[in-house]
Amino acid sequence: MVFWGLVLGALLVFTVGFLCLLGLSRQRRPQEPPLDKGPIPWLGHAMAFRKNMFEFLKHMWAKHGDVFTVQLGGQYFTFVMDPLSFGPILKDAQRKLDFVEYAEKLVLKVFGYQSAQGDYRMIHSASTKYLMGDGLTELNKTMLHGLSLVMLRPMSQSPDASCWHEDGLFHFCYNILFKAGYLSLFGYTKDQEQDLRQAEELFVQFRKFDRLFPRFVYSLLGPREWLQVGRLQRLFYKTLSVQQNLEKNGISSWISYMLQYLREQGVAPAMQDKFNFMMLWASQGNTGPISFWALLFLLKHPEAMQAVKEEATQVLGEAKLKARQSFDFDVSILHRTPVLDSVLEETLRLGAAPTLLRVVHGDHVLKMANGQEYQLRSGDTVALFPYLSVHMDPDIHPEPTAFKYDRFLDSNGSRKVDFYKAGKKIHHYTMPWGSGVSICPGRFLAINEMKLFVLLMVTYFDMELVDPDRPVPPVDPRRWGFGTMQPSHEVPFRYRLRPIN
Repeated sequence: MVFWGLVLGALLVFTVGFLCLLGLSRQRRPQEPPLDKGPIPWLGHAMAFRKNMFEFLKHMWAKHGDVFTVQLGGQYFTFVMDPLSFGPILKDAQRKLDFVEYAEKLVLKVFGYQSAQGDYRMIHSASTKYLMGDGLTELNKTMLHGLSLVMLRPMSQSPDASCWHEDGLFHFCYNILFKAGYLSLFGYTKDQEQDLRQAEELFVQFRKFDRLFPRFVYSLLGPREWLQVGRLQRLFYKTLSVQQNLEKNGISSWISYMLQYLREQGVAPAMQDKFNFMMLWASQGNTGPISFWALLFLLKHPEAMQAVKEEATQVLGEAKLKARQSFDFDVSILHRTPVLDSVLEETLRLGAAPTLLRVVHGDHVLKMANGQEYQLRSGDTVALFPYLSVHMDPDIHPEPTAFKYDRFLDSNGSRKVDFYKAGKKIHHYTMPWGSGVSICPGRFLAINEMKLFVLLMVTYFDMELVDPDRPVPPVDPRRWGFGTMQPSHEVPFRYRLRPIN
């Protein structure tokens, strides 16, 4: 026992010494950004960063200025906080800043999917073909059908469909959007009741994975949680398997196109199952949370709710239900809703907080808008956090923490696109979907899903907060950097299908 105690003690001393050596070995070179390695060897600032990324970066920005490099778990990240200097990073004419490398590592870890050469181009090609133009119109119709099924079928079985129901607003929005989106993309069997039950069960498991997701990415799970993640992954692989798809009809052309490509490339069915899990997450992980924030802001701001309702009446006319079985209107009206567009853009400004990352291949010179140049070291990662540096900039968006439903409307009612910083017109005035090569290829589908849902809720339903005086909940700080934010606690609300006179 004494011998093994000495061995373990020596090993601990060696490990600590090695980590200290790693931390001390890196020094700032001439023309490099300010370097802040943090208080703990190798880990650096990892704990503070993971605890609250927003507050950490705000502190670093105030300490070091618009560009700084921090050590996070043995890796070095250079954050650029000046949005006027984003252009060269996002365009990257020299092809030295790589998004794909980081993305491939992430999807392998989280979804088990081993990316192949050409996947990135394939996904963007499929999205251009089926998530824009006529392809998007067809998917909008399918989504409207899915929303009809998910929102109306339970009520059609109630003796009094117009009675009040109570739920948590976040759960309600996430649940509805997930189930309708899942069925619209991955198809139906011949038994719609069974489809609804399966979609509900899948949502429960999806939320379990969703809650673990931030700490999973950071490798901070406990032993039992690692086992749970493995179980959940296997469940999604099985449920979304290409074998299961053979029993379904109406699988979206978008999903079918991508699976056909993978088959032609000789990708094994088991890996295609993992691809489906990845696409389910990519398509359904954000629309529910943003729809929650949109409805909450409308419920908290009566003038915004009134403006959206008036626009809905204008474009829909006297909306009626077909025997309480389906919502029926022309999806082309989604192109004629500038007020709702502004509401969603403002909601995304306040509720979407992604991190944009680029791995540096070969030493690279970053040219800032003020003319200053910084040397970026090969192997480091360049990072942008637009929520702090753009969305919350009072120069670009006055009163940045306030919800203003018409912030993105010009005086003539059209979309506002002219925003300025330091007197200069700024191109990247919101970045909820990323930008450049990493921009979300499914953003138009996501926007239309949310617009359909909000239109249906304000047109066909009455709703109210259980406690209208309760403040808007703060965001869960563990979600910073992972797309759309989620509330720190639930918001109870009531809703009912509006009585038909």
